[in-house]
Amino acid sequence: MSEPKDPEQLLADALRAQAVFAPSASSTAAPSEPATDAVPTSDLPSAYGLLSGASADSLERERAALDAEAPTTFAPRPPEPVRTSAQLPAYWILLLAVLLGLAAGSVVGLLTLV
Repeated sequence: MSEPKDPEQLLADALRAQAVFAPSASSTAAPSEPATDAVPTSDLPSAYGLLSGASADSLERERAALDAEAPTTFAPRPPEPVRTSAQLPAYWILLLAVLLGLAAGSVVGLLTLV
């Protein structure tokens, strides 16, 4: 049986296969967005496979959007509810076991008489 491939080798093969289908970065398009101090998007390939976009500041935009939604202060944990029902005393459990035993015995007795 052949040995499993190295995970790094599998990743390298997958990246090479994906690079074959990636658009070439040699064609430069006119920038339609205003210039920022980040890396211009014309230097980057048009598709990284990222959901947030291909621009270099997309991670910063996503992080800012998530920080705006996240609460800044944490509410204190509500107190644990007080348990009002106590455990059953042992004599109730013993009484229940005796009654179930008597009921089962009477059913078996009736079945043997029939």
